[in-house]
Amino acid sequence: MLYLAEKFGGAFIPTDPGMRVEMFSWLFWQMGSAPFVGGGFGHFYAYAPIKQEYPINRYAMETKRQLDVLDQHLADHEWMAGEYSLADMAIYAWYGNLVLGRAYNAAEFLNVASYTHVLAWAQRVDARPAVIRGRRVNRSWGEPHEQMPERHSAADFNGG
Repeated sequence: MLYLAEKFGGAFIPTDPGMRVEMFSWLFWQMGSAPFVGGGFGHFYAYAPIKQEYPINRYAMETKRQLDVLDQHLADHEWMAGEYSLADMAIYAWYGNLVLGRAYNAAEFLNVASYTHVLAWAQRVDARPAVIRGRRVNRSWGEPHEQMPERHSAADFNGG
C-alpha cells in the first residue's frame, strides 16, 4: 500500500506532518495487531477443526479490546487520521468487514453493534465509490452486475 501510495504522488498519505504521523501510527497499529489477533480469532472461531473454548474466548476478548480502541478514537474522528487515508483502508479490510458482518459470521458473537462509532465509520468507508468498485473485482459470486472477474483498466468499470 505504501509503495502504491508513494508511486502515485503520496495518495492517501496526509501532507500535514501531524496527520501523517497519526496515519502511520494507526497503519502500523493495524499491521502489528489485526492479522495476528483478528486472524487468530477467525481461525479458532470459524476454521479450527476442533472448537476449543479457551482460545476462542482469548482471541475474542482481544478482538473486542481492539474494537474498543477504535471505537473510542472514532468517537471524536471521522477518519483515522483527519482525512481518509491508508490507515482507514488497512483497518477497514479487517475490522470494517468484521463489524459489517462479512467476516467469520461472528458479528453477533462479538456484539459488534455495540461499537457504534466503528460501525458508522465502516459504513462511511463502505459507501465510498472506489470501495464499492473494489469489492466487485475478482468477485465470482452474486449477480452479474456485482461481479468483475478480472480488472485490466479503469474502463472496465464503465457500464457494468
